[in-house]
Amino acid sequence: MVRYISRMGANVIAHERSYHHGDLYTALIAAAELELSEKGVEAFSLRVVAKRAGVSHSAPAHHFGDVQGLLTALAAEGYELFLKFQRERQRSAPGDAQSQLAAAGLGYIDFAMQRPALFRLMFSSERPDRSEPDLASKADAAFENLVHDVMGATSAAPANDQQLAADVI
Repeated sequence: MVRYISRMGANVIAHERSYHHGDLYTALIAAAELELSEKGVEAFSLRVVAKRAGVSHSAPAHHFGDVQGLLTALAAEGYELFLKFQRERQRSAPGDAQSQLAAAGLGYIDFAMQRPALFRLMFSSERPDRSEPDLASKADAAFENLVHDVMGATSAAPANDQQLAADVI
């Protein structure tokens, strides 16, 4: 049986088969991040990702189209994880706006240190398709979170610091 599901704003055909690892999309994303971490974006290969996930070499192409599609999906997932790192730090920080901004910054550093290849893919690689709606919305959410935190911290700051923050943003 074939059914249609929505992934990343596009309809994708999903076969009603169970894979030995459960969720093929998640398995491919995890394998892609391992491949990216070990080989880098220049040597990134769909075939190797498929092998790592234990599926046929055509499975990644079926879900993501091509290398750019998989790297785009990986970057989108990375932005969700990036926000999770920031929010984790913020949960354990004092509730005032400046402490929350500092905690978000520490979450940013945590993410960059723990997932450097993914960080580079998200923030400095030309390989992901930044016009793809899912990636664009998740990247925008990360930026909006930063703007929210900066604006909150600067509204409690003296007027000179508020103007400086407004100029920067």
